[in-house]
Amino acid sequence: MQKREYTIEVGGKTLTASFTDLAEQAHGSVMLKYGETIVLATACMSKDRQEGLGFFNLTVDYMERFYASGKISGSRFVKREGKPSEDAILASRVIDRTLRPLFDQNIRHAVQVITTVISLDDNDSVILAINAASLALLVSNIPWAGPIGAVRIGKYNGENSEKGFRINASPKFREEGSQYEFDLTVCGKGGKINMIEASAREAKEEDLEDALEKASAEIAKLENFQKKIAAEIGKEKRVIEKEKIDEESVKLFKKNILPEMKGAIFSGPGKREIDELHSTWNKMVKEKYPEREDFAPEDHLFDDTENEILHQSAVKENKRADGRAMDEVRDLYAKAGGLSSILHGSGIFYRGGTHVLSVLTLGGPEDRHMVDGMTDKTEKRFMHHYNFPPYSGGEVGRAGFTNRREVGHGALVEKALSMVLPSPSEFPYTMRVVSESMASNGSTSQASICAATLALMDGGVPIKAPVAGVAMGLMYLSDDEYKILTDIQGPEDHHGDMDFKVAGTKQGITAIQFDVKVEGVPIKILGEAMRQSKNARISILDKIHTEISAPRRDISPNAPKILMIKIKPDQIGMVIGSGGKIIKEIKEKTGAEITIEDDGTVYLTGKAGSPEKARDIIEEITHEYAVGDMLQGEIVKVAEFGAFVRLNASTDGMVHISELAPFRVERVSDIIKEGMIVPVKVIKVDAERGKISLSIKEADKDFFRKT
Repeated sequence: MQKREYTIEVGGKTLTASFTDLAEQAHGSVMLKYGETIVLATACMSKDRQEGLGFFNLTVDYMERFYASGKISGSRFVKREGKPSEDAILASRVIDRTLRPLFDQNIRHAVQVITTVISLDDNDSVILAINAASLALLVSNIPWAGPIGAVRIGKYNGENSEKGFRINASPKFREEGSQYEFDLTVCGKGGKINMIEASAREAKEEDLEDALEKASAEIAKLENFQKKIAAEIGKEKRVIEKEKIDEESVKLFKKNILPEMKGAIFSGPGKREIDELHSTWNKMVKEKYPEREDFAPEDHLFDDTENEILHQSAVKENKRADGRAMDEVRDLYAKAGGLSSILHGSGIFYRGGTHVLSVLTLGGPEDRHMVDGMTDKTEKRFMHHYNFPPYSGGEVGRAGFTNRREVGHGALVEKALSMVLPSPSEFPYTMRVVSESMASNGSTSQASICAATLALMDGGVPIKAPVAGVAMGLMYLSDDEYKILTDIQGPEDHHGDMDFKVAGTKQGITAIQFDVKVEGVPIKILGEAMRQSKNARISILDKIHTEISAPRRDISPNAPKILMIKIKPDQIGMVIGSGGKIIKEIKEKTGAEITIEDDGTVYLTGKAGSPEKARDIIEEITHEYAVGDMLQGEIVKVAEFGAFVRLNASTDGMVHISELAPFRVERVSDIIKEGMIVPVKVIKVDAERGKISLSIKEADKDFFRKT
C-alpha cells in the first residue's frame, strides 16, 4: 500500500491525514484520524455533462458504520445498516451546506462526496467528515474554490482556555445539556464564515461573536494545512466549459424583458408579477428556438439579472422588494389553541405570507423515542417533526415522503426549543410537536419555532420562556457595501447571500443555523445580524405574549395523566415480579402504563383514575412496615403456633398464638379460621430476615372474647 501522512495539532490533539491507494478509483480521497476516530472521504465527478439539468448536481452522503464503534446494529432480524439515521441526514446537510457555495453553480457535471465513519471514539466524527470532504475535493481534479476548515467550539461551564472556549470537545457535552453554555459547529475560509450550527442556553450575541473569532483562527490553521498538502500531491483541476448564451437571446431579453423587470420585482409583497414575467420570457425563448431542449443559459440570464437588481437596489437605494425597511418584520398573527378540544395543544403563527400550524401531543415515558446510534442507545422525550407539503408553495408534488430538508428544519426547531423545556422531574411527559407548513414565503422553520412555542404553552407545558426565530438575509457587494435584511422572504431568500436563522428568548439565543450562497461572510457582519435579529425576535415574542402570557395552568383533559412515585431500587424486582408477572397484573387491573427507571422512579400514565389505582397498588406492595403500624389483613394460613396474615399482595406477617387474645388460647383453630379479616398491630420487624411479627390483642383487645 502506498501511503503519505501529514499531521497538525488542533484543539490539543493530533489530526492525521493519510493518502493511500485504498480508494484509488475515486478522483480524490483521504482518511482523517483524530484520536481514534477515523473518517474516509471520497470525491468523484461524472465524466460527461448532464444535459438539460438546469442546476448544479451535488450529492453529499455521510455514511454511518456500526462496526466503527464495535456494535452490531439493527433488530433481531435486520443486522446491516438501513436508511440513514436522522443524525446522518443532519451531518450530510452540514457538509453539503459548507461545500456547495464554493462550486461554480454553472457546472453541469454531477459531483458526489461520500464520507464514511471507519472508527469512532469520543471525538466528533462530523467535524472530521467536513474537513475530510474539503481535503478530498482539494487534492482531486474537481474544480472547487476550497479549502474550508471546520471546528466545534463551545463554552463549557467556564472550563479551559481563553474566555472558557474549548475546541473540538467531545459530543458528550452536547448530550449533557447542563454542561455547556453554547456549542457551535463553525466552517469557513479566508477569515470568513460560511456555515454555522449552534445550540445555546440563552447565550449573548457578543459571546457568540467572540467564539466565531476564536473558531476562525483555528480554521485558518486547517486551511494552511490543506493548502500545503494540495501543493504537494494535488491533481490538476479539470477545465469545465461554461454555458454560453446566444447574443440573439441577450438582445431579445434587453428589448422585451429588462425594461419590465424592476417594476415586476418591486410590485409588492408577493412574487406573482416577477414569476409571470419569468414565464413570459420562457415562452418567448422557446418560440424563438423551437428546436432546442435546454434553455438553461436563458434561464440564468433572467435569474442573474433579477439578482443584480435586488442587490443594487438594496445596497444603493435602501430598497426591498416588498417595500419594507431593512429591519422591519412582516405582519404577525398568533393564535394559541381554539382549533379542537381533542388536541392536547395547538398554535397557529403567521409572519407575512408564511403560515404554520403546530400541534402538541403528550404521552408517557413509554412513548419516548429510542435512538440506536453508532455508540449508544438514547431516549428522546421531546420530538419536533416538520412537514412541508407541496401546496405550501402552491405546487404539485409528491406527498408523504420525508426529505432531508424536512428532517433538517424539524431538528433546528427541536434544538431551539430544547433549551427551555422543563426537566423530567418537573414535567415527566413525552412531548411531540408536529409543525405543518401551510403557506411558505420565507423561513417556515423559524415560523415553526413560534407556532410550536404557542402549542407548548397552550398544552400547559411549563417552558422556562417562549422562543421565537427569525431569518436574517444579506445583500453583499463588498465588506463595506452591504445591507442586512430582517425577516427575508421569497426573492430575498433565493437571491440573497446568506440565510442566517437565529432563534431565542428575550434573554438570549438558543439556536443558530447559517449558510451562504457566497464563499463566506465576515464575522463583523454576522455580529451585526445577530444584534439586528434580537430586535425582531423581541417584537415576535411580544406578539406571542399578547396572545398567551404564560403556559396554561392545566394540561388538556384529553392528555393522559402522569403520576410519579419513588421506590427503593431494591424494590424494583418486587414490583415487576418473576417474569414480569406482578407488573403485568397491575397494568391489566388498572389500565395504566407503568415505566420504572433504574433509580426507582416510577411513572404511571393513563386516564380515568388508572394512574391512581396503580399507584395505590405499588405503594401497598412496597410499603415498609414499622413497629406500631395498625392495619387489617386476611388470615391466609393457620398453624399450631399461630396464624399468618396477608398484609398486601406480597407481604405476610405472623401472629403468634400468644398474641391472638388477652386470654390463654389452647388451639389456634379454636378462634381463627382462614379467610377471616382481623385487625393487627406491628410489634416487631426483622428486616434482614424479612419477617414481621403482629399482634391482634394489641390492635383490639376485645376482638376475641373468652367464652
